[in-house]
Amino acid sequence: MAIAIRLSRGGAKKRPYYRIVVSDTRSPRDGKYLEQIGTYNPLLAKDSGERVKINEDRARYWLGVGAQPSDRVARFLDAAGIKERAARSNPKKAEPGEKAKERAEERAAKQAEAEEAKKAAEAEAAAPAEEAAAEEAPAEAPAEESTEEKTEG
Repeated sequence: MAIAIRLSRGGAKKRPYYRIVVSDTRSPRDGKYLEQIGTYNPLLAKDSGERVKINEDRARYWLGVGAQPSDRVARFLDAAGIKERAARSNPKKAEPGEKAKERAEERAAKQAEAEEAKKAAEAEAAAPAEEAAAEEAPAEAPAEESTEEKTEG
């Protein structure tokens, strides 16, 4: 028989209260259990001593018999100094999935195309303005010279 140390939920809707129980892995979460070895009240402050209560002697006994704690219970046992829990490292946890990466690449490509189109439009708009300015400048220059010559003479 496989034995687990896990949480069994109680309490009202949106007011959870958990028992730390030792049970057969095949039994339902809130169903039959072999022994209750503690309680967990998540509504209390994290630094409260009443938040997690564990009977250390019984927890050590069941761990010695071969009971496997759930992840949450393993954290409680580690905090109480009953069983050492190996730290987990998941470097890919914050990394987006494949679809999100594809969407980001598409978005970046569209943005690059838009910037290129904007630069091309600015270049086209600037080129005729420069040509027009270049055409107007020589036309104005002789006119100015001729007015200067008339005023001198």
